Amino acid sequence: MRDFSATIIREPGVEVQGVVTGQIQLLKWGVWMYFLLLILEGALRKWVLPGLADPLLLVRDPIAILLIFKAIEVRAWKPDIYVLTMWGISILALSLTLLVGHGNLMVAIYGMRITLLHFPLIFIIGTLFNKEDVLQLGKWTLRINIIMTLIVALQFFSPQTAWINLGVGGEVGASSFFGAGGYYRVPGTFSFTNGLALFYGFSAAYILYFWISQAEASVNKVLLIASTIALAAAIPLSMSRTAMFEVGVTLIFLMAMSGQNPKVIKSFSLLIIVGLMILFGLSNLSFFQTATDAFSQRFENASQIEGGLEGTLIDRFLGGLYSSATNTDASFYGAGLGMGTNAGAQLMTGQRTFLISEGEWGRLIGEMGFILGMLAILVRLSLVVAFLKRSWAAIEQGNSLAWMLMSFAGLAILQGQWAQPTALGFSVLAGGLVMASFNSEDSL
Repeated sequence: MRDFSATIIREPGVEVQGVVTGQIQLLKWGVWMYFLLLILEGALRKWVLPGLADPLLLVRDPIAILLIFKAIEVRAWKPDIYVLTMWGISILALSLTLLVGHGNLMVAIYGMRITLLHFPLIFIIGTLFNKEDVLQLGKWTLRINIIMTLIVALQFFSPQTAWINLGVGGEVGASSFFGAGGYYRVPGTFSFTNGLALFYGFSAAYILYFWISQAEASVNKVLLIASTIALAAAIPLSMSRTAMFEVGVTLIFLMAMSGQNPKVIKSFSLLIIVGLMILFGLSNLSFFQTATDAFSQRFENASQIEGGLEGTLIDRFLGGLYSSATNTDASFYGAGLGMGTNAGAQLMTGQRTFLISEGEWGRLIGEMGFILGMLAILVRLSLVVAFLKRSWAAIEQGNSLAWMLMSFAGLAILQGQWAQPTALGFSVLAGGLVMASFNSEDSL
Protein backbone atom coordinates (compact mmCIF):
# COMPACT_ATOMS: atom_id res chain seq x y z
CA MET A 1 0.00 0.00 0.00
CA ARG A 2 1.58 3.24 -1.14
CA ASP A 3 -0.68 5.70 0.66
CA PHE A 4 -2.27 5.03 4.02
CA SER A 5 -4.16 8.34 4.01
CA ALA A 6 -7.30 6.59 2.89
CA THR A 7 -9.62 8.52 0.60
CA ILE A 8 -13.34 8.31 1.17
CA ILE A 9 -15.12 7.62 -2.12
CA ARG A 10 -18.20 9.84 -2.35
CA GLU A 11 -20.70 10.75 -5.02
CA PRO A 12 -20.73 14.44 -5.97
CA GLY A 13 -23.53 16.64 -4.71
CA VAL A 14 -24.30 18.44 -1.46
CA GLU A 15 -27.19 16.19 -0.39
CA VAL A 16 -25.27 12.97 -0.95
CA GLN A 17 -22.25 14.46 0.78
CA GLY A 18 -24.36 15.25 3.85
CA VAL A 19 -25.82 11.76 3.97
CA VAL A 20 -22.38 10.16 3.68
CA THR A 21 -20.97 12.39 6.41
CA GLY A 22 -23.76 11.29 8.76
CA GLN A 23 -23.12 7.64 7.91
CA ILE A 24 -19.41 8.11 8.55
CA GLN A 25 -20.17 9.39 12.03
CA LEU A 26 -22.31 6.33 12.76
CA LEU A 27 -19.49 4.10 11.55
CA LYS A 28 -17.08 5.92 13.85
CA TRP A 29 -19.39 5.19 16.76
CA GLY A 30 -19.21 1.55 15.72
CA VAL A 31 -15.42 1.65 16.09
CA TRP A 32 -15.78 3.22 19.54
CA MET A 33 -18.22 0.43 20.49
CA TYR A 34 -15.69 -2.15 19.28
CA PHE A 35 -13.06 -0.53 21.54
CA LEU A 36 -15.43 -0.40 24.53
CA LEU A 37 -16.44 -4.05 24.17
CA LEU A 38 -12.79 -5.02 23.83
CA ILE A 39 -12.15 -3.51 27.26
CA LEU A 40 -15.35 -4.80 28.86
CA GLU A 41 -15.85 -8.18 27.18
CA GLY A 42 -14.31 -10.03 30.12
CA ALA A 43 -16.30 -8.02 32.66
CA LEU A 44 -19.51 -9.00 30.90
CA ARG A 45 -18.50 -12.66 30.82
CA LYS A 46 -17.40 -12.72 34.48
CA TRP A 47 -19.54 -10.28 36.43
CA VAL A 48 -22.54 -9.01 34.47
CA LEU A 49 -23.83 -11.86 32.30
CA PRO A 50 -21.90 -14.98 33.37
CA GLY A 51 -24.63 -17.23 32.02
CA LEU A 52 -23.89 -15.94 28.52
CA ALA A 53 -20.12 -16.28 28.80
CA ASP A 54 -19.72 -18.43 25.69
CA PRO A 55 -21.86 -16.34 23.29
CA LEU A 56 -20.21 -13.14 24.59
CA LEU A 57 -16.90 -14.48 23.31
CA LEU A 58 -18.16 -13.29 19.93
CA VAL A 59 -19.69 -10.05 21.15
CA ARG A 60 -17.60 -7.91 18.77
CA ASP A 61 -18.28 -10.04 15.70
CA PRO A 62 -21.66 -8.42 14.89
CA ILE A 63 -20.01 -5.00 15.06
CA ALA A 64 -17.30 -6.18 12.68
CA ILE A 65 -19.94 -7.46 10.24
CA LEU A 66 -21.92 -4.21 10.40
CA LEU A 67 -18.81 -2.08 9.93
CA ILE A 68 -17.72 -4.06 6.86
CA PHE A 69 -21.10 -4.07 5.12
CA LYS A 70 -22.01 -0.50 6.05
CA ALA A 71 -18.60 0.89 5.06
CA ILE A 72 -18.92 -0.77 1.65
CA GLU A 73 -22.57 0.31 1.29
CA VAL A 74 -21.87 4.02 1.84
CA ARG A 75 -18.70 3.73 -0.24
CA ALA A 76 -16.52 4.73 2.69
CA TRP A 77 -14.17 1.80 2.12
CA LYS A 78 -13.45 -0.94 -0.35
CA PRO A 79 -11.23 -4.02 0.11
CA ASP A 80 -7.62 -3.49 -0.96
CA ILE A 81 -4.93 -5.96 -1.93
CA TYR A 82 -4.19 -6.92 1.69
CA VAL A 83 -7.81 -7.76 2.50
CA LEU A 84 -8.51 -9.45 -0.84
CA THR A 85 -5.40 -11.59 -0.47
CA MET A 86 -6.29 -12.62 3.06
CA TRP A 87 -9.87 -13.37 2.04
CA GLY A 88 -8.57 -15.53 -0.82
CA ILE A 89 -6.29 -17.43 1.55
CA SER A 90 -9.20 -17.94 3.95
CA ILE A 91 -11.52 -19.31 1.25
CA LEU A 92 -8.86 -21.74 0.01
CA ALA A 93 -8.12 -22.79 3.61
CA LEU A 94 -11.84 -23.38 4.23
CA SER A 95 -12.02 -25.60 1.15
CA LEU A 96 -9.04 -27.65 2.32
CA THR A 97 -10.51 -27.85 5.82
CA LEU A 98 -13.70 -29.44 4.52
CA LEU A 99 -12.02 -31.65 1.91
CA VAL A 100 -8.92 -33.00 3.68
CA GLY A 101 -8.92 -31.34 7.10
CA HIS A 102 -10.98 -31.95 10.21
CA GLY A 103 -14.23 -31.31 8.28
CA ASN A 104 -16.09 -29.63 11.15
CA LEU A 105 -17.94 -26.71 9.55
CA MET A 106 -18.67 -24.88 12.84
CA VAL A 107 -15.04 -25.00 13.89
CA ALA A 108 -13.93 -23.89 10.43
CA ILE A 109 -16.30 -20.91 10.43
CA TYR A 110 -15.08 -19.89 13.89
CA GLY A 111 -11.49 -19.96 12.65
CA MET A 112 -12.31 -18.20 9.37
CA ARG A 113 -13.95 -15.23 11.10
CA ILE A 114 -10.50 -14.09 12.28
CA THR A 115 -9.36 -13.10 8.80
CA LEU A 116 -12.77 -12.72 7.18
CA LEU A 117 -14.32 -10.29 9.69
CA HIS A 118 -11.67 -8.79 11.94
CA PHE A 119 -8.60 -8.38 9.73
CA PRO A 120 -10.43 -5.90 7.42
CA LEU A 121 -11.14 -3.68 10.42
CA ILE A 122 -7.51 -2.54 10.36
CA PHE A 123 -8.24 -0.77 7.09
CA ILE A 124 -11.79 0.30 7.93
CA ILE A 125 -10.64 1.99 11.15
CA GLY A 126 -7.72 3.47 9.24
CA THR A 127 -10.17 4.93 6.74
CA LEU A 128 -12.87 6.19 9.11
CA PHE A 129 -10.69 7.71 11.84
CA ASN A 130 -8.36 10.66 11.55
CA LYS A 131 -5.50 11.75 13.78
CA GLU A 132 -7.78 13.67 16.13
CA ASP A 133 -9.94 10.55 16.62
CA VAL A 134 -6.82 8.55 17.42
CA LEU A 135 -5.76 11.14 20.01
CA GLN A 136 -9.20 11.19 21.61
CA LEU A 137 -9.16 7.41 21.96
CA GLY A 138 -5.71 7.73 23.51
CA LYS A 139 -6.91 10.22 26.10
CA TRP A 140 -9.71 7.88 27.08
CA THR A 141 -7.17 5.06 27.29
CA LEU A 142 -5.24 7.14 29.84
CA ARG A 143 -8.39 7.44 31.96
CA ILE A 144 -9.24 3.75 31.64
CA ASN A 145 -5.65 2.90 32.56
CA ILE A 146 -6.09 4.50 35.99
CA ILE A 147 -9.34 2.67 36.66
CA MET A 148 -7.88 -0.60 35.40
CA THR A 149 -4.93 -0.41 37.80
CA LEU A 150 -7.27 0.23 40.74
CA ILE A 151 -9.19 -2.92 39.77
CA VAL A 152 -5.93 -4.86 39.40
CA ALA A 153 -4.76 -3.76 42.85
CA LEU A 154 -8.06 -4.86 44.36
CA GLN A 155 -7.79 -8.24 42.63
CA PHE A 156 -4.16 -8.68 43.63
CA PHE A 157 -4.80 -8.22 47.35
CA SER A 158 -8.21 -9.93 47.46
CA PRO A 159 -8.66 -13.67 48.07
CA GLN A 160 -9.38 -15.84 45.05
CA THR A 161 -12.88 -16.45 46.37
CA ALA A 162 -13.75 -12.74 46.22
CA TRP A 163 -16.32 -11.50 43.68
CA ILE A 164 -13.69 -9.34 41.98
CA ASN A 165 -11.73 -12.51 41.15
CA LEU A 166 -14.57 -14.49 39.62
CA GLY A 167 -13.66 -16.22 36.38
CA VAL A 168 -15.52 -16.60 33.10
CA GLY A 169 -19.04 -17.83 33.72
CA GLY A 170 -18.86 -16.72 37.35
CA GLU A 171 -16.52 -19.55 38.30
CA VAL A 172 -14.79 -18.89 41.61
CA GLY A 173 -11.06 -18.15 41.33
CA ALA A 174 -10.84 -19.18 37.66
CA SER A 175 -9.67 -15.88 36.18
CA SER A 176 -6.23 -15.74 37.80
CA PHE A 177 -3.09 -17.86 37.48
CA PHE A 178 -0.65 -18.46 40.30
CA GLY A 179 2.28 -16.08 40.12
CA ALA A 180 4.67 -16.23 43.08
CA GLY A 181 4.95 -15.45 46.76
CA GLY A 182 1.37 -16.52 47.41
CA TYR A 183 -0.05 -13.98 44.94
CA TYR A 184 -1.80 -14.50 41.61
CA ARG A 185 -1.58 -12.98 38.14
CA VAL A 186 -4.85 -11.14 37.75
CA PRO A 187 -6.80 -10.19 34.57
CA GLY A 188 -8.39 -6.82 35.37
CA THR A 189 -11.61 -6.46 33.38
CA PHE A 190 -10.46 -9.06 30.86
CA SER A 191 -11.28 -12.75 30.74
CA PHE A 192 -7.67 -13.83 31.18
CA THR A 193 -4.30 -12.33 32.05
CA ASN A 194 -3.14 -11.95 28.45
CA GLY A 195 -5.76 -9.26 27.85
CA LEU A 196 -4.45 -7.19 30.73
CA ALA A 197 -0.86 -7.41 29.48
CA LEU A 198 -1.96 -6.28 26.03
CA PHE A 199 -3.94 -3.39 27.48
CA TYR A 200 -0.93 -2.08 29.39
CA GLY A 201 1.26 -2.40 26.29
CA PHE A 202 -1.36 -0.45 24.33
CA SER A 203 -1.58 2.17 27.10
CA ALA A 204 2.21 2.53 27.35
CA ALA A 205 2.43 3.52 23.68
CA TYR A 206 -0.01 6.37 24.27
CA ILE A 207 1.45 7.44 27.61
CA LEU A 208 4.99 7.75 26.30
CA TYR A 209 3.74 9.48 23.17
CA PHE A 210 1.94 12.18 25.16
CA TRP A 211 5.07 12.78 27.24
CA ILE A 212 7.27 13.51 24.22
CA SER A 213 4.77 15.26 21.94
CA GLN A 214 3.70 18.34 23.88
CA ALA A 215 3.95 20.49 20.73
CA GLU A 216 2.13 17.92 18.61
CA ALA A 217 -0.72 16.96 20.95
CA SER A 218 -1.94 18.44 24.21
CA VAL A 219 -3.20 16.43 27.16
CA ASN A 220 -4.13 17.28 30.73
CA LYS A 221 -0.89 17.06 32.74
CA VAL A 222 -2.59 15.76 35.88
CA LEU A 223 -4.22 12.98 33.86
CA LEU A 224 -0.91 12.11 32.19
CA ILE A 225 1.00 11.95 35.48
CA ALA A 226 -1.75 9.92 37.16
CA SER A 227 -1.86 7.46 34.26
CA THR A 228 1.93 7.16 34.29
CA ILE A 229 1.86 6.33 38.00
CA ALA A 230 -0.88 3.77 37.31
CA LEU A 231 1.23 2.12 34.61
CA ALA A 232 4.32 1.98 36.83
CA ALA A 233 2.28 0.40 39.63
CA ALA A 234 0.57 -2.01 37.26
CA ILE A 235 3.72 -3.83 36.13
CA PRO A 236 4.43 -5.56 39.47
CA LEU A 237 0.75 -5.76 40.41
CA SER A 238 -0.07 -7.64 37.21
CA MET A 239 3.08 -9.79 37.56
CA SER A 240 3.13 -9.83 33.76
CA ARG A 241 6.46 -10.22 32.00
CA THR A 242 4.62 -9.55 28.75
CA ALA A 243 3.48 -6.14 29.99
CA MET A 244 7.03 -5.31 31.09
CA PHE A 245 8.34 -6.41 27.70
CA GLU A 246 5.75 -4.27 25.88
CA VAL A 247 6.79 -1.19 27.85
CA GLY A 248 10.42 -1.97 27.10
CA VAL A 249 9.75 -2.16 23.36
CA THR A 250 7.96 1.20 23.49
CA LEU A 251 10.98 2.74 25.23
CA ILE A 252 13.23 1.34 22.50
CA PHE A 253 11.02 2.93 19.83
CA LEU A 254 11.17 6.20 21.74
CA MET A 255 14.96 6.12 21.92
CA ALA A 256 15.17 5.31 18.20
CA MET A 257 12.95 8.29 17.45
CA SER A 258 15.24 10.55 19.48
CA GLY A 259 17.94 9.99 16.87
CA GLN A 260 15.54 10.97 14.09
CA ASN A 261 14.12 14.01 15.89
CA PRO A 262 16.56 15.71 18.32
CA LYS A 263 13.70 17.77 19.78
CA VAL A 264 12.47 14.60 21.45
CA ILE A 265 15.62 14.33 23.57
CA LYS A 266 14.51 17.13 25.91
CA SER A 267 11.09 15.56 26.46
CA PHE A 268 12.66 12.12 26.83
CA SER A 269 15.00 13.44 29.52
CA LEU A 270 12.02 14.92 31.36
CA LEU A 271 10.23 11.59 31.10
CA ILE A 272 13.22 9.78 32.63
CA ILE A 273 13.34 12.22 35.54
CA VAL A 274 9.59 11.96 36.17
CA GLY A 275 9.74 8.17 35.85
CA LEU A 276 12.52 7.90 38.42
CA MET A 277 10.62 10.17 40.79
CA ILE A 278 7.49 8.03 40.41
CA LEU A 279 9.41 4.81 41.04
CA PHE A 280 11.11 6.33 44.06
CA GLY A 281 7.79 7.44 45.49
CA LEU A 282 6.10 4.10 44.84
CA SER A 283 9.03 2.16 46.33
CA ASN A 284 8.25 3.69 49.72
CA LEU A 285 4.71 2.30 49.67
CA SER A 286 4.13 -1.12 51.21
CA PHE A 287 1.71 -2.35 48.54
CA PHE A 288 4.27 -1.63 45.81
CA GLN A 289 7.06 -3.34 47.75
CA THR A 290 4.90 -6.44 48.21
CA ALA A 291 3.95 -6.55 44.54
CA THR A 292 7.55 -5.95 43.41
CA ASP A 293 8.87 -8.79 45.59
CA ALA A 294 6.24 -11.20 44.23
CA PHE A 295 6.91 -10.12 40.64
CA SER A 296 10.68 -10.50 41.04
CA GLN A 297 10.21 -14.00 42.40
CA ARG A 298 7.91 -14.95 39.53
CA PHE A 299 10.31 -13.56 36.95
CA GLU A 300 13.18 -15.60 38.35
CA ASN A 301 11.10 -18.80 38.53
CA ALA A 302 9.66 -18.44 35.05
CA SER A 303 13.01 -17.55 33.47
CA GLN A 304 14.57 -20.70 34.94
CA ILE A 305 11.76 -22.83 33.53
CA GLU A 306 11.80 -21.23 30.06
CA GLY A 307 15.56 -21.04 29.74
CA GLY A 308 16.33 -17.52 30.85
CA LEU A 309 16.31 -14.54 28.54
CA GLU A 310 16.41 -16.63 25.36
CA GLY A 311 13.29 -18.58 26.30
CA THR A 312 11.46 -15.52 27.56
CA LEU A 313 12.09 -13.24 24.59
CA ILE A 314 13.02 -15.30 21.55
CA ASP A 315 10.56 -18.18 21.94
CA ARG A 316 7.68 -16.11 23.28
CA PHE A 317 7.93 -12.96 21.19
CA LEU A 318 9.52 -13.93 17.87
CA GLY A 319 6.82 -16.42 17.11
CA GLY A 320 8.80 -19.58 16.52
CA LEU A 321 8.73 -19.29 12.72
CA TYR A 322 11.67 -21.64 12.20
CA SER A 323 10.25 -24.39 14.40
CA SER A 324 6.84 -23.99 12.75
CA ALA A 325 8.21 -24.11 9.22
CA THR A 326 10.38 -27.17 9.95
CA ASN A 327 7.75 -29.11 11.90
CA THR A 328 7.69 -32.49 10.15
CA ASP A 329 4.52 -33.51 11.98
CA ALA A 330 2.45 -30.73 10.39
CA SER A 331 0.17 -31.62 7.48
CA PHE A 332 1.11 -30.04 4.14
CA TYR A 333 -2.54 -29.16 3.56
CA GLY A 334 -3.20 -28.19 7.18
CA ALA A 335 -5.35 -29.73 9.88
CA GLY A 336 -8.15 -27.23 9.25
CA LEU A 337 -9.29 -23.73 10.20
CA GLY A 338 -10.23 -23.16 13.83
CA MET A 339 -8.56 -26.29 15.14
CA GLY A 340 -5.76 -24.24 16.65
CA THR A 341 -8.11 -22.10 18.72
CA ASN A 342 -9.20 -23.00 22.25
CA ALA A 343 -12.87 -22.57 21.33
CA GLY A 344 -12.42 -24.80 18.30
CA ALA A 345 -10.67 -27.40 20.43
CA GLN A 346 -13.56 -27.34 22.89
CA LEU A 347 -16.07 -27.90 20.09
CA MET A 348 -14.04 -30.85 18.83
CA THR A 349 -12.85 -32.47 22.07
CA GLY A 350 -14.84 -30.86 24.88
CA GLN A 351 -11.69 -29.31 26.35
CA ARG A 352 -9.96 -25.95 25.90
CA THR A 353 -6.47 -26.89 24.86
CA PHE A 354 -3.88 -26.32 22.13
CA LEU A 355 -4.44 -29.02 19.53
CA ILE A 356 -1.89 -27.51 17.14
CA SER A 357 0.42 -24.85 18.57
CA GLU A 358 0.37 -22.16 21.24
CA GLY A 359 2.45 -19.89 18.99
CA GLU A 360 0.66 -17.88 16.31
CA TRP A 361 2.83 -18.79 13.35
CA GLY A 362 2.71 -22.45 14.34
CA ARG A 363 -1.09 -22.22 14.48
CA LEU A 364 -1.33 -20.64 11.03
CA ILE A 365 0.88 -23.25 9.37
CA GLY A 366 -0.74 -26.05 11.35
CA GLU A 367 -4.27 -25.00 10.40
CA MET A 368 -3.74 -23.86 6.81
CA GLY A 369 -0.77 -25.93 5.73
CA PHE A 370 2.70 -24.73 4.81
CA ILE A 371 1.92 -22.72 1.66
CA LEU A 372 -1.25 -20.94 2.77
CA GLY A 373 0.07 -20.50 6.30
CA MET A 374 3.27 -18.90 5.04
CA LEU A 375 1.26 -16.64 2.72
CA ALA A 376 -0.87 -15.46 5.66
CA ILE A 377 2.30 -14.74 7.65
CA LEU A 378 3.81 -12.83 4.72
CA VAL A 379 0.69 -10.67 4.39
CA ARG A 380 0.98 -9.68 8.02
CA LEU A 381 4.74 -9.17 7.73
CA SER A 382 4.41 -6.96 4.63
CA LEU A 383 1.77 -4.85 6.38
CA VAL A 384 4.02 -4.32 9.40
CA VAL A 385 6.97 -3.37 7.18
CA ALA A 386 4.81 -0.90 5.25
CA PHE A 387 3.52 0.67 8.47
CA LEU A 388 7.04 0.93 9.90
CA LYS A 389 8.37 2.66 6.79
CA ARG A 390 5.52 5.15 6.65
CA SER A 391 5.53 5.91 10.39
CA TRP A 392 9.32 6.43 10.40
CA ALA A 393 9.04 8.86 7.50
CA ALA A 394 6.21 10.70 9.27
CA ILE A 395 8.51 11.63 12.17
CA GLU A 396 10.31 14.14 9.94
CA GLN A 397 6.91 15.72 9.20
CA GLY A 398 6.26 16.28 12.90
CA ASN A 399 3.96 13.26 13.33
CA SER A 400 5.35 10.76 15.83
CA LEU A 401 1.99 9.24 16.78
CA ALA A 402 2.10 6.38 14.27
CA TRP A 403 5.67 5.43 15.22
CA MET A 404 4.85 5.21 18.92
CA LEU A 405 1.70 3.19 18.26
CA MET A 406 3.76 0.82 16.12
CA SER A 407 5.78 -0.05 19.23
CA PHE A 408 2.70 -2.03 20.26
CA ALA A 409 0.99 -2.72 16.93
CA GLY A 410 4.08 -4.11 15.20
CA LEU A 411 4.38 -7.29 17.24
CA ALA A 412 0.62 -7.55 17.74
CA ILE A 413 -0.01 -7.69 13.98
CA LEU A 414 3.06 -9.76 13.15
CA GLN A 415 2.76 -12.56 15.71
CA GLY A 416 -0.10 -11.72 18.05
CA GLN A 417 -2.14 -14.78 19.02
CA TRP A 418 -5.20 -14.01 16.91
CA ALA A 419 -6.84 -17.28 17.92
CA GLN A 420 -7.59 -15.51 21.21
CA PRO A 421 -10.37 -12.89 20.71
CA THR A 422 -8.83 -10.25 22.98
CA ALA A 423 -5.42 -10.44 21.31
CA LEU A 424 -7.14 -10.28 17.92
CA GLY A 425 -9.11 -7.21 18.99
CA PHE A 426 -6.07 -5.29 20.22
CA SER A 427 -4.14 -6.16 17.06
CA VAL A 428 -6.73 -4.90 14.58
CA LEU A 429 -7.54 -1.85 16.71
CA ALA A 430 -3.88 -0.84 17.05
CA GLY A 431 -3.23 -1.43 13.35
CA GLY A 432 -6.22 0.68 12.39
CA LEU A 433 -5.11 3.49 14.68
CA VAL A 434 -1.63 3.49 13.17
CA MET A 435 -3.12 3.84 9.72
CA ALA A 436 -5.59 6.52 10.86
CA SER A 437 -2.86 8.61 12.48
CA PHE A 438 -1.67 9.55 9.00
CA ASN A 439 -5.04 11.11 8.18
CA SER A 440 -5.40 14.86 8.67
CA GLU A 441 -8.23 16.15 10.85
CA ASP A 442 -10.24 17.28 7.85
CA SER A 443 -9.75 14.07 5.85
CA LEU A 444 -13.37 13.15 6.41
